[in-house]
Amino acid sequence: MKAGVVHAKEDIRYEDIATPEPQAGEVLIQVKYTGICGSDIPRVNEGACHDFPIVLGHEFSGVIAKVGENVTSLKVGDRVAGVPLVPCMECEDCQKGNYSLCKHYSFIGSRQNGSFAQYVVVPEKNAVKFDKEVTFEQGAFFEPATVALHGVQRVNYRGGKTVAILGGGTIGMFVMQWAKIFGAKDVIVFDISDERLKLGTRLGATGGINTLQQDYMEQAMALTDGRGYDYVFETAGNTITMKMAFELAANKAEVCFVGTPTKELSFSVKEWENMNRKEFVLTGSWMSYSAPFPGVEWEMVAHYFKTGALQFDDSFVFEKLPLSQIAEAFKKFKTPGLVKGKILIDSEK
Repeated sequence: MKAGVVHAKEDIRYEDIATPEPQAGEVLIQVKYTGICGSDIPRVNEGACHDFPIVLGHEFSGVIAKVGENVTSLKVGDRVAGVPLVPCMECEDCQKGNYSLCKHYSFIGSRQNGSFAQYVVVPEKNAVKFDKEVTFEQGAFFEPATVALHGVQRVNYRGGKTVAILGGGTIGMFVMQWAKIFGAKDVIVFDISDERLKLGTRLGATGGINTLQQDYMEQAMALTDGRGYDYVFETAGNTITMKMAFELAANKAEVCFVGTPTKELSFSVKEWENMNRKEFVLTGSWMSYSAPFPGVEWEMVAHYFKTGALQFDDSFVFEKLPLSQIAEAFKKFKTPGLVKGKILIDSEK
């Protein structure tokens, strides 16, 4: 089969490798689409892979092409989304159902070959069926949509409250939609792009605030009559928005950091003291799994994509490129600001 194989820094090649065979308890997926995740970019452009050579790709959809022995829940022809985490199932965290915290895990597309290929083999539980009403493009967005949902589940979320979404990227847009699905009174998106703020409104946000405006904090607090926000979800992993979360939080709020930070972060005493004075709860969110594996997150994405309550906007996809052009796809990320949205790799081309 054809695959995009990373051999070294800035060296990803479209080449022939052996088509994998499913063993007992495994399935072979004919890949349709794979999204390039932000975590894939340094692996290719900065040589940050665990091992070489490796086939990356973990946000994917496809069709079951073959099943191994003892597979009972899937059959050839089923439409599926890939679940990338392969937990050990034996450690203390796994036994508690905290699969995201497993220290002995494997991961499809980083620690073992992934879906930048025509075919990929995964364990039976790592393929989630979805109905024909859900497109293969949506199937490639199951992973980010579940990450967003897991973040909402990390707080004691209740409807009828005010919610701030810091960061209007794909994850932020999904967090915003989950907050609305679960009954938020008001959801405000914060971003530096008016285009992303308009998208948020189109997808159901109550409003949007451009944080480049000098008076953005005054605007934000005015929308809550000066109280602040009951729930704050930071989705950008940005130093500015992580500090902003502390300021926007209401008394007794719940704050969740979903975004992954990329730079060192420090708080002044005054900034950090917000947590003491407001007595808000701060937590983090990592990946998207719960018991029984892979978790309700994956079931709910399949359901809400099918019903249309979880909306998929065309602007989520920046470009679709054939697998044969995977090297060119990663080169695009070297131009700051060029890629606005997800690049999908089409494994059938």
